[in-house]
Amino acid sequence: MASGKIIIAIDGYSSTGKSTFAKLVAKGLGYIYADSGALYRAITYFAYTNGFIDEKGNVDKENLQKVIMNITVSFRTNKKGESRTLLNGTDVERQIRTLTVSNNVSRIAEIPYVRSFVNMQLRSMAVDKGLVMDGRDIGTAVFPNAELKIFMTASEQVRAMRRFKELQEKGEKDTFEQVLENLRKRDYIDSHRETDPLTRSKDAIELDNSSMTMEEEIEWLNKILLPNFNLKVELDKEE
Repeated sequence: MASGKIIIAIDGYSSTGKSTFAKLVAKGLGYIYADSGALYRAITYFAYTNGFIDEKGNVDKENLQKVIMNITVSFRTNKKGESRTLLNGTDVERQIRTLTVSNNVSRIAEIPYVRSFVNMQLRSMAVDKGLVMDGRDIGTAVFPNAELKIFMTASEQVRAMRRFKELQEKGEKDTFEQVLENLRKRDYIDSHRETDPLTRSKDAIELDNSSMTMEEEIEWLNKILLPNFNLKVELDKEE
């Protein structure tokens, strides 16, 4: 039985609830949570609002590369305990979750120098371990030696409905069909990009949460953590 702090790498398709799951796991273990997707979204938002992405989705890769090292993405927790993403010191959490950013993030994330920039920042967070990170290539490219790798998936319709409801709650007017098409497009681009494509690591454990509650997901995880790492995720009663 192993003991001590570990790195938990969580990969999977969009709208599988990776971030929500990862945040709860990190909180329940007293670990640091890092949202790799927010980094890519923040860079995408920067590129879009600064004219590096045109209306057709074409990326000005040459000029974006010239300024990318001047981009600063950081995280902070607000009074409600929610993780907020800061782009050059400005809170952009709401802006990076829009469908406009979702429609362009895969194009930005497939650029090799962008991935290198993000991976460099992500690895700097794991010096002392005790880290939970979610994304699309965490267990394959960022932390291939992570002690525990999880690959999350769910049916396409379930994932699209989750994202649709999330956008509705934020006041967005996108239709379910638009959300479903965006999800299919992102799945394809993420899985077929040349650099670090979305794929399940051979040593990752699959979690299909199509019909699972969050409590059931945590229970599933604890059955792995307890016997193998002497760890247990403790959820707050309000969770």
